[in-house]
Amino acid sequence: MTYKVTFLPQNITVEVDPEKFPLQEDGLPGSILDIALGNNVDLQHNCGGKCACTTCHVIVREGAGNLSKMEEDEEDRLDTAEGLTLHSRLGCQAVVNGDVVVEIPLSGRGGHTPPGQ
Repeated sequence: MTYKVTFLPQNITVEVDPEKFPLQEDGLPGSILDIALGNNVDLQHNCGGKCACTTCHVIVREGAGNLSKMEEDEEDRLDTAEGLTLHSRLGCQAVVNGDVVVEIPLSGRGGHTPPGQ
């Protein structure tokens, strides 16, 4: 069984086979970060996918129920994320179990929104 993961605003959809995880070394195997990096989708990850920063912050637009349950360390770390929403997850911790659509905020694509804007 394969899953489709769509990355916005790039509008890149990749089909992934969970039996082939991990795709690379950063983030949990099968995480949004693992899938992004394994498919050449730019997603910042300053801590190497260890849940020690928020640069891999993503916003889940569809399929939140197809992601692993959020653990307390991810929830605590997200409190410091730029542009936090009710649908925010850390790409390094959210493991995909079905089709999802995620948005990578400007900060996760290497940009930065100045405070107050």
